[in-house]
Amino acid sequence: MALLLEHEFKPLPADKQIETLPFLEAVAHLPPFFDCLGTPIVYSPVKADLTGNIKKIRAVYDSNPAKFKTLQNILEVEKELHGSAWPKIGATLALMWLKRGLKFILVLLQSISDGERDEEHPNLIRVNALKAYEIALKKYHGWMLQKLFTGSVYALPYKSDLLKALEKGKEVKEEESIEKIHQFVMRVTPILDAIYEMYTKMNAELSYKA
Repeated sequence: MALLLEHEFKPLPADKQIETLPFLEAVAHLPPFFDCLGTPIVYSPVKADLTGNIKKIRAVYDSNPAKFKTLQNILEVEKELHGSAWPKIGATLALMWLKRGLKFILVLLQSISDGERDEEHPNLIRVNALKAYEIALKKYHGWMLQKLFTGSVYALPYKSDLLKALEKGKEVKEEESIEKIHQFVMRVTPILDAIYEMYTKMNAELSYKA
């Protein structure tokens, strides 16, 4: 799958210390995923947020690559640096929102890969998108944003069109595309789980609504 597998995520090491630069280089290629979903009024801001948060984390990393070698280093250094303002600041906040955007992508793709669907409309991805939104983003959004997202599922592309978009327009058998999605999900899920675990352990997770 051209969009998802061209730029591989490094396997999660045993100590769960995720190197910042390889992570950022891999994740930097994912914002175009939201172009595949159509509905620009809804997903363009999500794409922009993802891109903006990647840039914020990259700027912090570039300021001192040795000090910020891992994502864990970023949280530890910023906690020490910002005191009571942390974690509502800096790359810590950017990574918090970035992981939520990634969670949305992963849950949506996992749901498609698992074959979850509306039996009456098997080529629609509303069921998958709503599940992803419920799990990854809904509780962090205010009422208006929730309404906007819920309504947007009726403008989502067909599953067949989404798979074709992920293949960058190439005609590929559905089962081949689904297998590539499965590979991507299996590769990225342990990394994302480790980031969520890190935020929990460091008490860095925030629950305010956007």
